[in-house]
Amino acid sequence: MRVYHIGFLKRGGKSGMAGTNPGILQFRHFSGCLSGAMAFLKTGCCGFPLPKLRYSVAFPVVEVQTTFYQPPRITTLQGWRAMLPPPFEFTLKAWQLITHTARSPTFRRIKAKLTARELAQCGGFRSTAIVQRAWEVSRDCAEALGARLLLFQCPASFTPSAQNVRQLRRFFTGIDRHDLTLLWEPRGIWPAELVRSLCRELNLVHAVDPFVCPTVTPEFLYFRLHGGKDFRQVFTVEELLSVVRLIPGDQRAYVMFNNRTMLPDATTFQKLATFPDSLLTSPC
Repeated sequence: MRVYHIGFLKRGGKSGMAGTNPGILQFRHFSGCLSGAMAFLKTGCCGFPLPKLRYSVAFPVVEVQTTFYQPPRITTLQGWRAMLPPPFEFTLKAWQLITHTARSPTFRRIKAKLTARELAQCGGFRSTAIVQRAWEVSRDCAEALGARLLLFQCPASFTPSAQNVRQLRRFFTGIDRHDLTLLWEPRGIWPAELVRSLCRELNLVHAVDPFVCPTVTPEFLYFRLHGGKDFRQVFTVEELLSVVRLIPGDQRAYVMFNNRTMLPDATTFQKLATFPDSLLTSPC
């Protein structure tokens, strides 16, 4: 069986440093030399690029984005879960009030009425009432969706300063996460050893764009393919194959597309991952 190494990719599909399911039946019945490598892989999009029912036929998972900008009503999310029952899976992004300050342009999409004091206390995992409230709302959204994976995406302005690291520690050690698996996507320049240490200490999964940096938690892969600046990257087949080659054997892996051409790119990737014969240079 082919062996893969965890790392990150450079543009053009070349490997950097080491470090689909078109239907549930096809996913479950896939067999072949790489079946072990693909058995735990789920491909999806960040948001719904298709009507929900059509999307659920094409992909096994979606990452809900609206919970980051302005969480919908709980009854709305419960309706989505009823419309798309298991084995379809929801993951979601935590409300931006936890991670982003009010200076972020994404705050323009917030509909909640926040006071000037609350706005001043948002973001950075700070120990404030508004951040705690945003956590509780995010956790309730996850429960309504039956989600088990909750993503905290940080802005590049959240740097690895001593104060930010303290606030990160205080937040994740103080919340009641229930049965949730928490994903953390730091942006900007964070030392890999610090990220690894924090993920181990705080029981976090390091979510990454594999074209930007390697994950420090290769035992559980959660890739988010953003498509570069302005999300405009259209991935070539060779680049998508390079992502497939990063996925090791018997562990869970999610590949989520967040670029403007997420639908065709996710569809192509899923086909490549489900039928990987072209990746084999010799029989198993």
